[in-house]
Amino acid sequence: MKALLNLVNQILTRLIIVISSLLVICVVWQVLSRYVLAAPSTATDELARFLFMWVGLLAAAYGVNVKSHLAIDLLTMNLTGKRKAVSELIIEVAIALFAAVAMVYGGIGLVAKTLETGQISPAMGLEMGYIYLCLPISGVLILFYSIVNIWEQLNLIASAEA
Repeated sequence: MKALLNLVNQILTRLIIVISSLLVICVVWQVLSRYVLAAPSTATDELARFLFMWVGLLAAAYGVNVKSHLAIDLLTMNLTGKRKAVSELIIEVAIALFAAVAMVYGGIGLVAKTLETGQISPAMGLEMGYIYLCLPISGVLILFYSIVNIWEQLNLIASAEA
């Protein structure tokens, strides 16, 4: 399990770095073409939006892995031991359910409907269904990381009982 987790982490971090680099290049070119050349590039504007979607959702998945996602810990910050592990388990189950239902199931439905209707992006002519694939892909990654975290919490709870 640890080897698979490390492999997914390596692939995901490299992908995030590549997409972020491409995003920076697109934005720099957009600024240069708009203000220096006085001829804004519509393709890089659209590409930057699509890359931003991908990097945001993939980085959110990685954030679930390193547990740096947005959290309100007012109720759980004073918990310790088994109570804290149980509360973190409940949170991970909620994250997994959201990822499975909203991101994977809903995302696959969105991709299918968009591909079915043949919606394309105006400037680049890309099929929007492929752009929207970031939703179910990041949902699967969040689900994977949540399952790993749930497994760790269950082991922590079991060792606390022993």
